Amino acid sequence: MQLDTSPNRVFLPVDSGENKPAVPPAGYPMHRFEGTAMGTHWSVQAYAPKNVEPQRLRMAVMQELAQAIELFSTWQADSEVARFNAAPAGDWQFSAPCWALLESSLAWADASGGAVDPTLGALVNLWGFGPEGPRPERAPLPTQHEIDRGLRASGWRNVQMDSTRRTLHKPAGLQLDFSGIAKGWAVDQVSSRLVREGACVHLVEIGGELKSRGLRHDLQPWWVLLQNSGAGPRSLLALVDMAVATSGDTHHHFNHQGRRYAHTLDGQSGWPIAHGTASVTVLHREAMQADVHATILTVMEPQRAMDWAERYGLAALLTVRTNEGVEEHLSTAMMAMLDSSE
Repeated sequence: MQLDTSPNRVFLPVDSGENKPAVPPAGYPMHRFEGTAMGTHWSVQAYAPKNVEPQRLRMAVMQELAQAIELFSTWQADSEVARFNAAPAGDWQFSAPCWALLESSLAWADASGGAVDPTLGALVNLWGFGPEGPRPERAPLPTQHEIDRGLRASGWRNVQMDSTRRTLHKPAGLQLDFSGIAKGWAVDQVSSRLVREGACVHLVEIGGELKSRGLRHDLQPWWVLLQNSGAGPRSLLALVDMAVATSGDTHHHFNHQGRRYAHTLDGQSGWPIAHGTASVTVLHREAMQADVHATILTVMEPQRAMDWAERYGLAALLTVRTNEGVEEHLSTAMMAMLDSSE
């Protein structure tokens, strides 16, 4: 049955002339799984051959999610990142997958001037968004002295890396936090695993970050409702062989003396962002890239964020709170997806 999109603003994929999206052969059943992992909800919809047991697919998904937790969780004491964070200053050798994500994160930190930075774990904890839990409701904000101390222990420029040995020299107090990229990485891993298991047409979602492969059996795309921060009409996205990530403060923030403090931190100041960006949605072929760019655009001030989106050809949608209300900013690539037939 075709989804009724008439009351909605609709974003459609731009035909790039590349390979046509896959369609599940007749008789392939649809399998649906969901659960919780990485501190959030996840779900999978996948078409697979009849000889692929549903339990096998579910276990494959769970294995990929478990690996993400074992590598990057700051909440699980025996994860690779948590063990690094608990270790004293000195050289630390990483596993190959953890090193790959660390290298990629630090490269984007350098390219963006620190708009995304995996070394801000000490500040994330200080502001109550890390494994030490939220700040007490009536607690004062961190002092500037505490913030300065967190800044001295943070910063991508402060790490020394040896790519041959996969080692990083840890300065005293440095804490890693991959919250700006790990969910996207996990989405990509689950999607790749499903393909290896024979489920080449699917939709994967982890904490609101999604990746699709192919079309549904009725030749419909995977319809995704974009988060709305109060600007514009309800937006539907036809997700076809793409990933989408949204970063924002709708669910992750705290209020203090009438002011909202977002969970996304500016590594330059050590404070939560305060330039009004409420949410950022980014599309990319890879969920990890959509995730990291959504974080970068959230930290950057809106005009700089739009310049970045144009520079990298990103389909991006920003919603920004102003004194007059909430504004929307669409990149050129996002505007090209807007269905003009409505």
